[in-house]
Amino acid sequence: MTIADADPFAKFKAAQRETWATFAPAAIFNTIAAAKLVKFAHVAPGEWVLDIGCGTGIVAVSAARRGAKVSGLDLSPALLERAHSNADTAAFEIDFVEGDAEKLPYPDAMFDVVLSQFGHIFAPRPAVAVQEMIRVLKVGGRIAFSTWPPELFGGLQFAFIARHLPPHPAGAATPPSPALWGDPSVIRERIGKYVTEIVFERDTTIVPALSPQHFRAAQEKTIGPLTRVVDSLNDDAKKLVRLRTEYEAMITEVFADNAVHMHYIMTRATKT
Repeated sequence: MTIADADPFAKFKAAQRETWATFAPAAIFNTIAAAKLVKFAHVAPGEWVLDIGCGTGIVAVSAARRGAKVSGLDLSPALLERAHSNADTAAFEIDFVEGDAEKLPYPDAMFDVVLSQFGHIFAPRPAVAVQEMIRVLKVGGRIAFSTWPPELFGGLQFAFIARHLPPHPAGAATPPSPALWGDPSVIRERIGKYVTEIVFERDTTIVPALSPQHFRAAQEKTIGPLTRVVDSLNDDAKKLVRLRTEYEAMITEVFADNAVHMHYIMTRATKT
């Protein structure tokens, strides 16, 4: 039995599949960052590209616009429906499939480039996800992804949500924080033995918002885990007020000029 055969996170993934179904309206705010990732990865015409955790397909479409032949994979059928629509609107044929980053339905060494924008970070077993990403990548091919540093707003948001989520059932496996994927030392540890020429680049995505309160309200409707936290406090008005006050204070730290400034890091490496 291989590491990918026994999956202690099957229930977790089923929940994730539903939890992120509401994310589609928020995806537009990562559209510019998607183009930056594709450019950072040096995607070229004619290359075969895989977008893991493709969501609404903004990275996939961005790669197709550079002339690449693109496949996209995501757990959420709701997000894939939007991805198909986005590809159709842009008049690109992209092979979108529902699937698991820990068990990619592609043959070995199929792709020239493997990308992920804030997607593969939710795979509960990083070692399995990395093995799969490397397996489907050609020798000399490039892996590139965007992640949230744990010490900045995106990563701090994961910690905030984790503190307030209902506890995992007794005995249930607990996945590591997605924010660990934003730490260059962790990235090197996880992918270093498979690649060379690891390069990092930091950037910022700008999310328009009229106030921290407006941003908080929008996040509650589109960020599935945060929605779960809010729903769990529907019968406790005082706790809900405290939660929102704490979250809005975090947002205020990165709010200026009617926008939330969310810093992220891009990583690129070459398979050896």
